[in-house]
Amino acid sequence: QVQLVESGGGLVQAGGSLSLSCKPSGIIFTIGVMGWYRQAPGKQRELVATIGSSLSTAYADSVKGRFTISRDNAKKTVYLQMDSLKPEDTAVYYCTVDRLTTNRGPLEDLWGQGTQVTVSA
Repeated sequence: QVQLVESGGGLVQAGGSLSLSCKPSGIIFTIGVMGWYRQAPGKQRELVATIGSSLSTAYADSVKGRFTISRDNAKKTVYLQMDSLKPEDTAVYYCTVDRLTTNRGPLEDLWGQGTQVTVSA
């Protein structure tokens, strides 16, 4: 079973930086759009950033200029560099993939287990 394995996150003071990474397990041939969402307590899950296989990117207005999404297609890994963090960035961050192909066929709409990011004032 293919899973998205996330790493990174943690606790940081406001103004600090954290980085996240995510990679699917298993034998993966191709990956479509990869991205990050987040969900703060009591709020709906929201899009943070996405990156296509051609490296085109999109960001939520709230993180533009502070967060950078990137991917290494050879390593099949997506990264999220978070700089100038604010307390309002505190949330559980989820990695997503819209579709990928494996040795057992295609899969769609995959989500990671989530990793906590906490920014203290």
